[in-house]
Amino acid sequence: MRGRGGKQDLTLSQQLLFLRASPIVGGAGTVRENRLTWHTSVQPTPLARSYQADVVYSLGKTPTVQISEPDLELLAQGRPLPHVYTNPLRLCLHLPGIEDWDAAKRIDQTIIPWTYTWLFYFEDWLATDDWKGGGRHPGEEPEDPGNRALRRAMARF
Repeated sequence: MRGRGGKQDLTLSQQLLFLRASPIVGGAGTVRENRLTWHTSVQPTPLARSYQADVVYSLGKTPTVQISEPDLELLAQGRPLPHVYTNPLRLCLHLPGIEDWDAAKRIDQTIIPWTYTWLFYFEDWLATDDWKGGGRHPGEEPEDPGNRALRRAMARF
């Protein structure tokens, strides 16, 4: 099958080989029953805690990332988690349908770095209660960046 831009979609085995061969992505994974599973430790900055991320990918679907340790909801201390999907809890890493992700792209060059970025902003959110990672969920209207900057400036007063 051809991905966007005429590139050939990557197979699950190719994705697994790229993950294993990546010099910056640690972890381990398998391909079983038409599903790739990859488990990796993610530390977004040298001073941040380490997270256990679990990536699951089936052909024809978008990869999902769940954090198995530590418990993000416990870290949030009762605050609603920003920028996640629920049931089950998984990270919102990109907006589906706008070509950030397609099956011709490598998980080690997209989903894994996006996980580091999401966790970087999560760590900041834990300290400031302000999600600076941007983004939106399907169905939400795009936020006017000018208004966002104005709101942040006004909040300081």
